[in-house]
Amino acid sequence: MMKVIPTTDAIKAQIAEAQRAGKTIGFVPTMGALHEGHLALMRQAKRENDLLVVSIFVNPIQFNNMEDLKKYPRNIVQDSIMLESVGCDFLFAPDEQEMYPEPVTDQYEFGKLSEVMEGASRPGHFNGVAIVVRKLLEIVEPDKAYFGEKDFQQLAIIQQLVKNLLLPVEIVPCPIIREKDGLAMSSRNMRLTENERFNAPFIYQTLTKAVKLNTVLSPEELKKWITDKFKSRPEFKIDYVEIAEDEQLQTVTHWNDAKGVYIFIAVFLGNVRLIDNMRIF
Repeated sequence: MMKVIPTTDAIKAQIAEAQRAGKTIGFVPTMGALHEGHLALMRQAKRENDLLVVSIFVNPIQFNNMEDLKKYPRNIVQDSIMLESVGCDFLFAPDEQEMYPEPVTDQYEFGKLSEVMEGASRPGHFNGVAIVVRKLLEIVEPDKAYFGEKDFQQLAIIQQLVKNLLLPVEIVPCPIIREKDGLAMSSRNMRLTENERFNAPFIYQTLTKAVKLNTVLSPEELKKWITDKFKSRPEFKIDYVEIAEDEQLQTVTHWNDAKGVYIFIAVFLGNVRLIDNMRIF
């Protein structure tokens, strides 16, 4: 039976008891509005550890758009049913006062990694992510914490954070989970209208075609090809398209600039901002 715990002191007490018993802890931090992508992380965490801890906390300081924060979907009852279905042991569900009893002034530096793509489009976002993830990791003290590759840049930031602070946790990257039509699963998908949801798989379709063109197009030409595809579909508005290497996420100008290269994209479909990525090689 899953225990729902709203306070830091109470979850720490439960964790300490588990650690004394020699149990390993897998942790999946979320902002709720759970979907199959989250559940895939949780199932892996459950397989690889004795206990599964999940947090649900809509972190206000990582939103640079307050309207986006207000509209972020919340359904703790439905989320709890889903958590029970994957055998979650502890749900840590703090409120804002519990997480931030004092004003937060921490500043983190991630260099070039935080200056591109999401970092450029959403100033302050990654600092807010770093603050909450550090707090959660220090509260839960997991052996392993699981993050999805859909938020590829966020994953890279968290890996850098853990490395910089020497936090004693293994960060486990998990593949993107997609709907049957290819759309990357996201809590934001719930906000799409029926017509927008019908059009959304165009993102996946375009990326799938694009990854096959690296033998005939340069990175710059491929970026233009993708951009032109979306410009031909007026329901989409591009935030960014980048062809970048997979470590510091810097733009590549030649295919031999890096061993691993991805396409990264963020678009607006109506009022909903969707991100995705796909490995080229």
